[in-house]
Amino acid sequence: MIYLLMLVFVLSLALTGVLRRYALAKNIMDIPNQRSSHRIPTPRGGGVAFVMGFLIAVPCLAYQGYLLWSESSVIISAGFFVAALGFFDDRGHIDVRLRLLGHLAAGGFVVVGLGGIPSITVFAWTIPAGLLLNFLAVIYLVWLLNLYNFMDGIDGIASVEAVSVCLSVACLYWLSGHLTQAYVPLALAAGVCGFLYWNIPPARIFMGDAGSGFLGFMLGVLSLQASMVHAQFLWSWLILLGVFVVDATITIVRRGLRGVKIYEAHCSHAYQHATSQAGKHARVTMAVVVINMVWLFPMALLVGLDYVNGCLGCLIAYAPLILLAFYFKAGK
Repeated sequence: MIYLLMLVFVLSLALTGVLRRYALAKNIMDIPNQRSSHRIPTPRGGGVAFVMGFLIAVPCLAYQGYLLWSESSVIISAGFFVAALGFFDDRGHIDVRLRLLGHLAAGGFVVVGLGGIPSITVFAWTIPAGLLLNFLAVIYLVWLLNLYNFMDGIDGIASVEAVSVCLSVACLYWLSGHLTQAYVPLALAAGVCGFLYWNIPPARIFMGDAGSGFLGFMLGVLSLQASMVHAQFLWSWLILLGVFVVDATITIVRRGLRGVKIYEAHCSHAYQHATSQAGKHARVTMAVVVINMVWLFPMALLVGLDYVNGCLGCLIAYAPLILLAFYFKAGK
């Protein structure tokens, strides 16, 4: 298993370097504007590297028995489609309605392919498995996909979020006696780590929509898959994704209430305001890692190991994040 993870890491590391040289040669650059958090033109499209590394690893994991073949085919098919949609959007703008339709189709394909979502307990109430819950699961996947795009605005933030979340759930699976569940998120973390070498502040390449959309979508897929192993694991995933979920949600809601088109580019997320105050991307990116490991990870463990109710744990975990979002004027 360790050799597969090393292979994914090395492949992503090397391929990102190749993509960077290609982007520089073909002038595939992210040019700063008034809505950007960076100031230097930077190559983009590097996310294709970890997409390829991870999608190559998935059938290998299925072959070794760490993943069902049915789950493997769902992950590969839907993941490739989402990444391809983001890739073409990177190269030439795709109408937002067509893009959303594609995202909904991918989400629906995943939910159907996984055989539907099991019941979820919210405090003392249970939402039974069925059409309503499956519909909510599709919306959840589409929202995670898009919020990851929204949050990929400063050097390294989307990469370290994915790595810290995947390593945290892998640790949770190990401690809860579900070690085989850990290998898929570890493979995703290995691929993103290879890319992170090039993306850590100051970034030498950006992942682009092909990478950020894929990450958000895939983290959502893995969280739904985890809920079929143990219902509390879904709440643990939601807790670990808290920084991105809270910032993006509050920002979009406040912008929507002001009558602003929520899908237009902007720089009003809490993390973007924090970056302006801090003066360096690295400070905010590292702050996300600290929050994830010091605050969110312990709470996710308590929930995943059945010491704390999932919904209650999520509310406790989100409370200081909501305060931070308002402090840094998310959506303003």
